[in-house]
Amino acid sequence: MTSPRPHTGHEGPYAQGAYEPDGTFEAAVEQLADPLNDPLPGQHTSPWFRAGASQQDGGARQTPRTAVQGPVEPPDGWYDPEGYQKGWYGRREPEAAPAAGAVREATVPAGPGSPAPAPGASGPDPVRPLTDGRPVPSDETVALRTADARRAPQRAGTDASEPVPRTTATGGRAERRRAARGRGRRRGEPRRAGGAEPPEPAVPMSRLEARRAARAAKDSPAVVASRVVGEVFITFGVLMLLFVTYQLWWTNIRADQIAGRETNRIQDEWASGERSPGVFEPGQGFAVIHIPKLDVVAPIAEGIDKEKVLDRGMIGHYAEGELKTAMPSAKQGNFAVAGHRNTHGEPFRYVNRLKPGDPIVVETQDAYYTYEMSSILPQTSPSNVAVIDEVPPGSGFTGPGRYITLTTCTPEFTSTYRMIVWGKMVDERPRSEGKPDALVG
Repeated sequence: MTSPRPHTGHEGPYAQGAYEPDGTFEAAVEQLADPLNDPLPGQHTSPWFRAGASQQDGGARQTPRTAVQGPVEPPDGWYDPEGYQKGWYGRREPEAAPAAGAVREATVPAGPGSPAPAPGASGPDPVRPLTDGRPVPSDETVALRTADARRAPQRAGTDASEPVPRTTATGGRAERRRAARGRGRRRGEPRRAGGAEPPEPAVPMSRLEARRAARAAKDSPAVVASRVVGEVFITFGVLMLLFVTYQLWWTNIRADQIAGRETNRIQDEWASGERSPGVFEPGQGFAVIHIPKLDVVAPIAEGIDKEKVLDRGMIGHYAEGELKTAMPSAKQGNFAVAGHRNTHGEPFRYVNRLKPGDPIVVETQDAYYTYEMSSILPQTSPSNVAVIDEVPPGSGFTGPGRYITLTTCTPEFTSTYRMIVWGKMVDERPRSEGKPDALVG
């Protein structure tokens, strides 16, 4: 911006000094605080303004400021690229190509108020080297480059459906995000969850290749045989597991239910008086055994039949053929019984824990017969029937008496041997006198 010139060659109301003294306009401009040209209010840093404002009427009034000689470097932060590029402040001379290896410099546009270049002056405009060695690009240059980048795919003849390169995303933040999300996917193609790649199309096979693939997919005879054997073993294992579960768990439940019902039936018949002592049929319950130490209460039935007596959770009385033994009410003899040690109620499972003197009570319709355990035979052959004789050998009894013999299988879960427990009667109490002390305590 050049200094205003006084109208010295004209007369009239607009002549210099008609309304104000000399230097009033310059003084007013000096007091302005232009935020674009003066970073500090009241202080003009533009050298062009100072150079022009220092002269009035051919040097009539001089300011104490020193005139700027030659090209003046614009202040930092000066920005007016449009006016500079369009030549509002004078026509730029073309710049000479920089020599090889020379430091790159940027031409700084002239701002408002800068003096026009002297006529006949040659050479480039005043320039300012940058610290990073790169020129300062103008907005017009950036806009042209951006437009060229946007038109690049159309000039190259590319398909409009192809994804736009990263350099074309020059819009706002939302546009750049949409361009990033759509990169690598054709227009109109649905988005796949998880970023999975589309499957490659299957290549059709020839008939020969299809046959070979079918033969290869079939299992060999060895594989089929191994599968059959494996299935057989699995089935057998499942059946064995079911059988063991049935033997060790379900048979006990069923036997306890049957034995409990039989015990209640016998006691109810005794209470009603419908039953009279005498000869009992095979499988018929006639007494109840109590072993307080083992917490055993089980019915005693006639005979030792496995299905009718023993497997139903009851205890069988040896009363057939050569194995026939005396009844508890007999004045002399051996009352021998048998029971399961494992499964089917297992009433004699823990008879090996009995010690000499432990009570064993047999309850009948007329009386309570109390025995005391005297001895045990841990193991003997199943064919040793002498253990149920009237005076059993090895029991410690020396003569005839009123004895009881308990027989069961051993070891547990097998029937290889027999375990024998003997006892001797110590008390006979009629039912009218109440329960014996072994059951009361």
